Amino acid sequence: MKYFVFSTFFAAVGIFITFLFLGGVGAAYIVLLLALLEVSISFDNAVINAKVLNEMSEQWKHRFIVYGIPIAVFGVRFILPIIIVAVASSSGFIEIAQLALNDSSAYALLLHDVMGKIYAFGGAFLLMVFLEFFFDAHREVVWISSLEQNVFVQRMSKVNFVELFVASVAGIILLAISQDIAIGISYFIGLALYALIRSIDSALAKGGAKSGFIGFLYLEILDASFSLDGVIGAFALSNNVFIIMIGLAIGAFYVRSLTIYFVEKKVLSEFIYLEHGARYAILFLAVLMFVQIFYHIPEIVVGSVGIIIIATSLIHSIIYNRSYKGSK
Repeated sequence: MKYFVFSTFFAAVGIFITFLFLGGVGAAYIVLLLALLEVSISFDNAVINAKVLNEMSEQWKHRFIVYGIPIAVFGVRFILPIIIVAVASSSGFIEIAQLALNDSSAYALLLHDVMGKIYAFGGAFLLMVFLEFFFDAHREVVWISSLEQNVFVQRMSKVNFVELFVASVAGIILLAISQDIAIGISYFIGLALYALIRSIDSALAKGGAKSGFIGFLYLEILDASFSLDGVIGAFALSNNVFIIMIGLAIGAFYVRSLTIYFVEKKVLSEFIYLEHGARYAILFLAVLMFVQIFYHIPEIVVGSVGIIIIATSLIHSIIYNRSYKGSK
């Protein structure tokens, strides 16, 4: 399909370069695995991206596609982890960047040392993405009625900023369990950043000036939150930063292609429970990120959970469509 032509071309070039210069067949195979890992973890990201893009102007849709790619590939999957390691280890950016390029094993160890803070930040942001949807009192489509429409949830949904309250309680529990103030700070920074972005977006919308830039910023931070898990998990397959970046970049291109496909084909309108599946997948990914602060979870499990949930929502959407059309 035309939506995936460039992504496939980029994948072929990336795998070919890896084969020639970075380790032959073995390295190329790892790149392919990393790309699949990135897509499996970020598939639900594509669904949410499409939801947000539907509300943005054509100009900002174009900017997301054009400028979002280099930000996603180089900024989020290469530069951002270096910045996080540099800040967490009180080292200089140049020093950590040189370490990443020249001594990948040492860089991987530093990244592993700060992964608890990374998971706390990313998990907090993703948790808010789910809770804002779950407690939306104006949401018309319901997937799991016993969970989404019970009396308790309906009453809670009427409380202002209930999602922020629930997420704050979760953060306090995480802090109590971890007994690590740095993890707590990282968590609440993620929470505060989400609240700030959504507050600005809401204020502009009420004033009749819906900001494409805020939507763009939201999507990029959302992408970063998803990619953090993939970047850390990638070191289980390779310590070569270039192999990791190529593999994750291929995955990022396919996620962008999926986003464009969902928008152009109006997939979310056609399959009404798909967004629900994506949001629940995000919830489980956030929970898995919190669990990984204490215990390692295989990357295949992290990726598979989201795919299974989204596939289930897709099947339910198809069943609904058939029954709805059959009743007309």
